[in-house]
Amino acid sequence: MTQPSPPICSVCIANYNGESLLIDCLDSVLNQQCSFPFEIIVHDDASTDKSLELLESRYPQAHIIKSRENVGFCVSNNRMVAQASGQFILLLNNDAALAPDALEVLYEESKKQATPGILTLPQYDWESGALVDRGCLLDPFYNPVPNLDASRREVAMVIGACLWIPRTLWIQLGGFPEWFESIAEDMQICCHARLAGFSVVVTQRSSYRHRQGNSFGGNRLSEGRLKTTYRRRCLSERNKTFVMILCTPAPFLWLLLPIHLAILGLEGLAISILRLDRRILAEVYWNVPLALTMAKMRLCKTRRTIQGARLISIKRYQSPFTSWPHKLRMLIRHGIPQVS
Repeated sequence: MTQPSPPICSVCIANYNGESLLIDCLDSVLNQQCSFPFEIIVHDDASTDKSLELLESRYPQAHIIKSRENVGFCVSNNRMVAQASGQFILLLNNDAALAPDALEVLYEESKKQATPGILTLPQYDWESGALVDRGCLLDPFYNPVPNLDASRREVAMVIGACLWIPRTLWIQLGGFPEWFESIAEDMQICCHARLAGFSVVVTQRSSYRHRQGNSFGGNRLSEGRLKTTYRRRCLSERNKTFVMILCTPAPFLWLLLPIHLAILGLEGLAISILRLDRRILAEVYWNVPLALTMAKMRLCKTRRTIQGARLISIKRYQSPFTSWPHKLRMLIRHGIPQVS
């Protein structure tokens, strides 16, 4: 009897209360037109809807990891990769769906690279079909800036909704930092990979569709205004600051960090006054210096590890950064975000 071929790719889907999303996501994976075997792993993060019933009845092909408690996106993905057997990992959000040739294109692209790194596909909005990004650049304060340039292949980061990475590289980089909980863990692993000499690239072919903001809430436009949540903004501002500290080479960090913290303080004060909402300042912006104090030892230790293994120049690292602050651009275009 011949043994089944080991999977080339492990598609890892973190799910929490995604009953209404999973069919589109999983069907898009099962309908892949690719020439190699792959496996599907789903981590259910203690869902309270009927996600597990759906998975067990409709998708016997999927290996399901059932969490007894809600552990968040970072832990969910680390658990799945720990059980994966594929040469490559594709992290896929439960609110995303792949084009039929996505896995084949990602695999072919990875084989072309001298040293396989992190890949993604062009992202399109689920409802409008509009291009969202071809990966992201970063502004000086580590805010993601959507790349819309079809000729630009190398980017600063790709979002975890569709992130392809060799399993060996994931292990080398240590996976997602579980102390991040959720948000900006994709930014951290991409910046870490780039510092270690690995590329972060977007393909020119294929794509995925994404219901932006469904998997964690917020971060989406509604009637021309950006809507978000207190928890999302809290984790976002904290974790982007963590990434800045971990990955920005000296001496630029020591120049950038005080400016960043001062701007955050002024931003939080201004938004709180304009929105007549003290909670924004207390829960989102004051949380950043408090979190830095509490995580000081961990940040210092992790920074020494990351910077000690840096193989590229500061100029090379900063090449996919923009000079214009992205928040200012978004403020001009959409006004002050609505936080709920």
